[in-house]
Amino acid sequence: MVKHMIIWKMSDAIENKTVAKAAIKEALEGLVGVVPGLLEMKILTEGFDCSAGDIMMDSTLESKEALDAYQAHPAHQAVANSIVRPAVCQRLSFDYEV
Repeated sequence: MVKHMIIWKMSDAIENKTVAKAAIKEALEGLVGVVPGLLEMKILTEGFDCSAGDIMMDSTLESKEALDAYQAHPAHQAVANSIVRPAVCQRLSFDYEV
């Protein structure tokens, strides 16, 4: 199994960050069962004030090949391009094998 973790910083241009975070959470968590090999998707939107980011994604995939396929999957690309990228200004990722 592979863990795919991301931390995003919300763009200052986003007026209602609560609504934007909820949309990101719903859209990304909705990819489970749509993208083959994506086993679990958890989006955390309420970190402590000392957190470096505003949103964290914790996902589990079957394999490195499943991660590669997830990255290119049209459903993931649609969410990333229409919901996530317009709302964020920074992204850090970390992938590892479990």
